[in-house]
Amino acid sequence: MVIPHLTENYGASRDPPEKQAPMCTVHSFPHNIDHCLTWARSEFDGLLEKTPSEVNKFLSNQTEYVSSMKNAGDAQARDQLERVLECLDKERPETFQDCVKWARMKFEDYFSNRVKQLTFTFPEDSATSTGAPFWSAPKRFPRPLKFSTSDPAHLQLVMAASILRAETFRIPVPEWAKNPKKLADVVSKVSLPDFEPKKDAKIVTDEKATSVSTASFDDAAIIDDLVAKLEVCAKKLPPGFRMNPIQFEKDDDTNYHMDFIAGLANMRARNYSIPEVDKLKAKFIAGRIIPAIATSTALATGLVCLELYKVLANGHKVEDFRNTFANLALPMFSMAEPVPPKVIKHQDMRWTVWDRWTIQGNITLRELLQWLKGKGLSAYSVSCGTSLLYNSMFPKHQERMDKKVVDLAIEVAKVVVPPYRRHVDVVVACEDDDGEDIDIPLISVYFR
Repeated sequence: MVIPHLTENYGASRDPPEKQAPMCTVHSFPHNIDHCLTWARSEFDGLLEKTPSEVNKFLSNQTEYVSSMKNAGDAQARDQLERVLECLDKERPETFQDCVKWARMKFEDYFSNRVKQLTFTFPEDSATSTGAPFWSAPKRFPRPLKFSTSDPAHLQLVMAASILRAETFRIPVPEWAKNPKKLADVVSKVSLPDFEPKKDAKIVTDEKATSVSTASFDDAAIIDDLVAKLEVCAKKLPPGFRMNPIQFEKDDDTNYHMDFIAGLANMRARNYSIPEVDKLKAKFIAGRIIPAIATSTALATGLVCLELYKVLANGHKVEDFRNTFANLALPMFSMAEPVPPKVIKHQDMRWTVWDRWTIQGNITLRELLQWLKGKGLSAYSVSCGTSLLYNSMFPKHQERMDKKVVDLAIEVAKVVVPPYRRHVDVVVACEDDDGEDIDIPLISVYFR
């Protein structure tokens, strides 16, 4: 039961995290199709959603983005910048043929070169430090794939990858892209560089043995170099250039999302001699679909109706409602009272997650901070959506102090305010007089 001001909100409690395979298993030593699909889904998100989103963040506010990367100064920031630079420089396509070339080279990298590197680093007769065979169960020794335009699965994967790549760069997809014969002709003309395995390649074999990466002098120097290249690259881009991040949608059979993920997973399965799956089974696993039966649905519907009577009657206390946990397979039925929302106290004020603070008038950022100061709260961060309007750590943000909060939301966060909307919501992070963080309600600035 989730009832405003009476119970906790939906996000206050969470299900226990799902068991996940170690990343070294997923990346280098898969031994079932679930591992292959987890890897494929991760590659989809990285290539088609996260990296294009990072590119757009950089292009929207280069100064702020660069500053945050330099402040982080670690291997993760470096890796992020490298991917952004690849998208905008070496790998930025201008035609659909460029997208086909990228897809073909990805195939070679994923299913041939990486496997050759892995088996070069750990040959089939490798042994562990204890003398046991390295490639013992559950590890499977992989074999590289040789691309063939006569293999429908190879061609289907290149087709899906090319179309999605074109979509992220807003490049029109020609009619011939979906014609296997014509696509095969274009793919066969892609020239590939020879692969040479690296003798010093580092491949993680034990998740427990890895340590958390920390910032180093090398990382900082490389980040500075990447930033300089990015700034030069940004000047060469067409005016207003932005990428189109793609969010995974499993239920549209025409968007090529599942074709791409199933194709990646099945090619990886071929590398490791793992049985392949059809697109429907891949959708089930990658989309984390939990099948339901009619009796479960009927049970949930009946319980909802029982609680709905109480809601409609009004005047009921939290103790009158029930949360229900049921498992027909065991069977197990358990009912409990909902938990009231957490009450936060500060000076003579009280609030919960359901409350909102409202400010009338188109105030400036400085006036907002002063308004909070009057409540004994020191604000150090103001954000709108996913964008940061103000942070006390950034000296440049001091220049925004006399700008209207609504104008900043439109300018920085790209908020579109329809004519009927009279307010903009901002999230503010605050400390009390003792320097302790304190969660405050969402603030609505009414400017009309």
